[in-house]
Amino acid sequence: MNVVDIRNTAAELPDAWSSHLLGRVGSTAVQVLRMDGRGSAPESHEVAEALLVVDGTLRLVADGAEVEVRAGEAYVVQAGVVHAVRPGSSGTLVIVEHLAQPA
Repeated sequence: MNVVDIRNTAAELPDAWSSHLLGRVGSTAVQVLRMDGRGSAPESHEVAEALLVVDGTLRLVADGAEVEVRAGEAYVVQAGVVHAVRPGSSGTLVIVEHLAQPA
């Protein structure tokens, strides 16, 4: 993997909230996406995911609690925790998550 300008990569994505795979470390994916102020429906995952805000602010509801993650901060959503992005989230987000192994 070469050096990646995370902010520019996110800015060039054609659709907000559509992640782009930057690379893999073993079975872990490192992805980037652009947040555009819209919220999302609640979801949960079988594995934990780390959410790192490069710039802007991520507003979450995680396990019923409101969480605000600012630039330079990260939040780990534990496996099985229901979470949703609240409206007003904008900026650049890096997601680090374990990928399921192919069958």
